[in-house]
Amino acid sequence: MGKWRDGKAVLTIPGRDEPVELRVAASYRARTRGLLGRDGVDGAIMLTPCGSVHTFRMRFTIDVAYLDKELRVIAVTTMKPGRLGAPRLRSRHVLESEAGAMERWGVRPGVRLAIRTAEDLQDDQGL
Repeated sequence: MGKWRDGKAVLTIPGRDEPVELRVAASYRARTRGLLGRDGVDGAIMLTPCGSVHTFRMRFTIDVAYLDKELRVIAVTTMKPGRLGAPRLRSRHVLESEAGAMERWGVRPGVRLAIRTAEDLQDDQGL
């Protein structure tokens, strides 16, 4: 995938049958907003490009997965509200979800994820 755009997508995790609903935040405005002001998240959000995150003004604890340019998981951490995450040098994307979701989904260091955007899904259907 070349240039990312804001919008809906589907996250596929090896070993998991059901895909995870994903929202891509690629614009400055969408990345800045992220999960701020929300009480929860269905599925996950991917911030791109992104090498570190914070949870100031967040209302709930989140799981954060740092991904490299190949969508391989570099690290996974859980962050409580009001924290500043350490920058990850090789990180190009950050995946955020409610605390506990990454473990349930099997997202852990070394796993390579796949993301299909709405555009990809339309291309598959010949639209």
